[in-house]
Amino acid sequence: MALARLRADLENLVQSMYKEGVLDNQFAQIQALQDESNPKFVVEVVTLFCDDAGRILRELTNHLSQSDVDHYKLDAYVHQLKGSSSSIGAHRVKLACADFRQASDNKNKDRFQEALDRIKCEYYLLRSKFQTLVELEQRISACETNQQLQNAMYGGGSTQRF
Repeated sequence: MALARLRADLENLVQSMYKEGVLDNQFAQIQALQDESNPKFVVEVVTLFCDDAGRILRELTNHLSQSDVDHYKLDAYVHQLKGSSSSIGAHRVKLACADFRQASDNKNKDRFQEALDRIKCEYYLLRSKFQTLVELEQRISACETNQQLQNAMYGGGSTQRF
């Protein structure tokens, strides 16, 4: 059955993200909040996170390219990204943000760039995996909808045809 295969693929993807340290157990709490009354919760949260994180990374990149770096703004953006990462369970992004904050404490512009590059690398890896997760969630939803329509049309599994 296609639906069972898709669900297994989704479970395998998430488990591999845990094993790689990309996600931590906070993500399981996000998944637990998804139910029949809010079937797209995970997709919505992941999409919001990726949009917000992408915006923050653009801001960080812009600020670091300026000759006079505003350390308070950098710290505020990284703090926001670290909090968002913690909330969704983006473990490796969160760790990369902690490295950036340490570079910020030392006011070392070269380390800023290295730390930002690490954050970007971890974020792009996560975003790629989240894109696959969203695609699987959408395919699962489409299969479930199709299955519900077929059940409604054929009376819950009846073989009667029109």
